[in-house]
Amino acid sequence: MIDAPKAAPQFASEIAARLDRLPLTRTLWRLVFLVSLGGAFEFYDLFLAPYVAPGLVAGGIFANTTPDLFAINGVGFFVFSAFAGMFVGCIGFGSIADRLGRRTIFISALLWYSIATAIMAFQNTAAGVDVWRFIASIGVGLEQVTIDTVLPELVPPKARGRAFAFCQVFQFSVVPVVALLGWLLVPRHPWGLDGWRWVTLIGSAGALISWWLRRGLPESPRWLALHGRHEEAERVMTRLEAGISRDLGTTLPPLGPLVATLGGTSRFREILRPPYGKRTLLMSIFNLVQTIGFYGFGAWVPTLLIAKGIHITTSLEYAFIIAIANPMGPLFGMLVADRMERKWQLVWAGVGIGVFMFLFALQANPAIIILFGVMVTLSNNWMSFTFHNYQAELFPTRVRGRAVGFVYAWSRVSAAFAGLLIGFFLKAGGATGVALFIGAAMLIMVVTIGGFGPRTRNLALEEISR
Repeated sequence: MIDAPKAAPQFASEIAARLDRLPLTRTLWRLVFLVSLGGAFEFYDLFLAPYVAPGLVAGGIFANTTPDLFAINGVGFFVFSAFAGMFVGCIGFGSIADRLGRRTIFISALLWYSIATAIMAFQNTAAGVDVWRFIASIGVGLEQVTIDTVLPELVPPKARGRAFAFCQVFQFSVVPVVALLGWLLVPRHPWGLDGWRWVTLIGSAGALISWWLRRGLPESPRWLALHGRHEEAERVMTRLEAGISRDLGTTLPPLGPLVATLGGTSRFREILRPPYGKRTLLMSIFNLVQTIGFYGFGAWVPTLLIAKGIHITTSLEYAFIIAIANPMGPLFGMLVADRMERKWQLVWAGVGIGVFMFLFALQANPAIIILFGVMVTLSNNWMSFTFHNYQAELFPTRVRGRAVGFVYAWSRVSAAFAGLLIGFFLKAGGATGVALFIGAAMLIMVVTIGGFGPRTRNLALEEISR
């Protein structure tokens, strides 16, 4: 019998070749759907704060303004707690998926989020809410890292873009849902329980349902093969191949050429050294600036509209119309996700965000304001599903979870402070000042990715890693 650890790289190359020749049929779409369910709750959690904050203030737990920026009873600190938790989840626990497996972390992170969020819903002090918000967000951060890690390992090169776009259709669909739940429940007290608690509990309960459904998700065959667990990898591959063969009603395509897979144990220092050090720096810079465009617009739409002189009620109506466009971005994006090089998709999305944001700031006509608001939203959606795919493709299987967690963590840092910067530029220059700030961030992103980003379209993960 061949020694499993020594044979692992060769066997992993064979598993990779078998995976990459699979067509994207109903069997693989089912796995993408199961992965997507968990991703929806990252966005539910991200957009939870602006809709439950009024209820927390009305209940006397938080205050709209505080003398200290980091006062624990301030809404700002509540938002900060979420991004701080996500940062810890990304940078502190991302490597666990490389050691223990994608499926294990995938399911446990969602369970973690559900339990911690349910506990948060029954807190009566600012400190209690902040602490459990922080703990729940660790699970959210770890969940997104694992999604980015497992999707490219399951889906063949020619369909990875569509798979990520499909995943984010579900994620962005949550944005209008949480907005609607906040509108319907937060001002009320169904069965004597504060509305904000109901909105929080619904997210927790939905995550538990997704956890139950995703128990049928297999472990990544690439990860199993690389860790010498040949029998398990073979069982997963046999089931996948049999299911896809049934979908097609014929035999599977022949294997392509094997691409060598590097084995060994993952170490943090590897992502800081050649050949991956440049990619780590590239995606860290990208993540620091991309959130300025994404959250700088999405989280501030009503405030930006009010700054343009639009009445608060009307601004909320416009913001809701713009929010409805969120799932459309990745849905339309499925048409181009695998037909255009990933780095150039990011470049054009960044250009779109900067240009449409500036045009949005200059408008006075309601219909034109909504039009350019929708265009900024669609550009942000395009950027989002593309970069989640792109950053995961740039690193090898043995270190993918650690690397994605590290570079994505910087977006959590940026998001935590972006609101403060947006507020400063809004006060200094109105909506136009915010547009110029976002435009500058997008320029950095365009130059960084366009000038230094590697190509990845239609390439095997193992080939990109070399």
